[in-house]
Amino acid sequence: MPFDAGTSQRDKRSSKSRTSTFNKTERSNTPKNRSDRPKSFNSNFVKKTSSTNFNKGAKVFREDAPSGEQVHFKPHFTDHDKRHSDNTHAEHGTRSFNKDRSKRSFNDGADKQGRSERSFSNRREGLNKGKDGKKIVVPRRKEIVNDKIPRKPGFTTFQMRLVQSILTSALVDKKPLDKSYAMWFAKVKIPAVEQGFVIRHINAMFRRLSFYAHVAGLKRPSDFERHVNRLILSYYATEGWPLPELNAEGFDRTGLKKRIEEAIAHPLYNEGCPFYLEELCSRELKDKWPAERKALGEAAPRFIRVNTLKTTRDELAAALSEEGVVTKSVKGVHTALEVTSNAALFRTLAFREGKFEQQDAGSQLIAPFLEVAPGMRVIDTCAGSGGKTLHLAALMNGKGSLIAMDIEGWKLDELKARARRAGAFNIETRVIDSTKVIKRLYGHADRVIIDAPCSGLGVLRRTADSKWADIQPRLIELKKIQADILERYSRMVKVGGKVVYSTCSILPSENEKQVKAFLANHPGEFVLEAEEHIWPSSGFDGFYMARLRRLETFDATAEANDANDTTSSAPSSQESDKVATAAVNPDNTQADAARANDTVTEPADAATQADNAGTANSTESAGSSENAGTADSAEIGKQD
Repeated sequence: MPFDAGTSQRDKRSSKSRTSTFNKTERSNTPKNRSDRPKSFNSNFVKKTSSTNFNKGAKVFREDAPSGEQVHFKPHFTDHDKRHSDNTHAEHGTRSFNKDRSKRSFNDGADKQGRSERSFSNRREGLNKGKDGKKIVVPRRKEIVNDKIPRKPGFTTFQMRLVQSILTSALVDKKPLDKSYAMWFAKVKIPAVEQGFVIRHINAMFRRLSFYAHVAGLKRPSDFERHVNRLILSYYATEGWPLPELNAEGFDRTGLKKRIEEAIAHPLYNEGCPFYLEELCSRELKDKWPAERKALGEAAPRFIRVNTLKTTRDELAAALSEEGVVTKSVKGVHTALEVTSNAALFRTLAFREGKFEQQDAGSQLIAPFLEVAPGMRVIDTCAGSGGKTLHLAALMNGKGSLIAMDIEGWKLDELKARARRAGAFNIETRVIDSTKVIKRLYGHADRVIIDAPCSGLGVLRRTADSKWADIQPRLIELKKIQADILERYSRMVKVGGKVVYSTCSILPSENEKQVKAFLANHPGEFVLEAEEHIWPSSGFDGFYMARLRRLETFDATAEANDANDTTSSAPSSQESDKVATAAVNPDNTQADAARANDTVTEPADAATQADNAGTANSTESAGSSENAGTADSAEIGKQD
């Protein structure tokens, strides 16, 4: 019979009496010499446990309980309580506690012959041995548990409240989805597996938000804010789950099947494409867009990059396999492994030892495209928290000079921590707080990489909530910023050196058209060596990269004079970059689309485990293609 914390006064007095007897027995059987006591013995702990735990019922949330409700359990005695004399056991009964907390049982009235194999006194006196000296093995009593009861499809009562809270934060309060995950998982401590379950389904809902809105009978985005429960019911119906009892005013349950069929037949609803995005990308990509639209509506794969400073791909795969992480090699990217199991990556020993970083396989192609070599001086102008910076350090074998620059100092602090873990000690960080920082480096670098702020349309499947905010009003300002950054930052390369311009966008107006315009403004100074598109339909995220070489015939005298002029009236690099951030994300809280899945914080493994497209916790400025690390409770994951 379940123990109720609200016991009567008589029961409480009885409990105190038994507790007193227990403590007296304990004092009489305890060695006076402290050195004779077992190391784990603590009489204060026993007194506290025997009195407190006995009088109070423990409220325990159990997943295997019906509907996930709270279940009252009669408190148990710990191992410390068991390590006493037989008289104590005979008087009070042997209380056994299974380490699996979902299986708590009483085993009162146990035999004095030491059926409790963990009894300290029995072990000392040899009562667990027979006359022939052989150990007596007593079969354990079978416990009645309900682990085999099949779990009902859908969310538990607790999970439902959590899903409602996260959706409200994202849809009503306009918080980025990864920020909503981080906030609520910090408030509600649940296992990583359960986090992953919640994240997986919420991300799936956001990837096709228009689909579920149609099923719910919602016409305008403003309706989403007022009818969160209707969206949840639509998701349940589409998944084939039994509909829960939710207060969803105006939700038509009778026409669900028809509306689901209509949404499936509509390509934009079925692939989760907003109408503005269809218009924009159809205009710029034409016939290529349908294939990319379909790819952006799917869940993103989960990739990691091998840190070649510490290990090889085969060695890392073997090490992860020993920790239960299943991986496979990626064709065409020799530093990449695809994680095919739901594993808490950031809790592995391999991660703590700096043997890998989470990074999209497409993003891993950008650093080699720069053609760096050990001993060079390389500048990463938009480093963020250092996904590509660390890759460059590995390609340079830790030799030479690598300068990582960003307008946000906290991002560079994260980069330093990641660099220490990765064993990359040739990295220097510089905060861009004035034009002087840029001008002093004019003509100094052998290689420069410019990972420019952009719309992030190539990584929409990792930031499922971001595509429902119309990017078109900000796109004009973004293009101006890209042109300005390419103009100023390219001057840091030496004559004869090379510059790589990259984005995580698939729009030609942000990519090849920007490069073409730059070359037209610098005839005889730069030449296009190569350019490459990585499309979401390839299985990777969408990226663009162009490699420019500075011609040796160019006279850099005027540029050197410009570098010495610190009174220039041009807008500061910091101001320009902050405008870029604001253009992409006005409240400066949206996770960087391209830096998705570089989560190194604990709510995140949930995300990575679940959806492999996370959430969780990257906080880079939108558009740049690196990611802020955050952890497993979020491995909520986003790829760099």
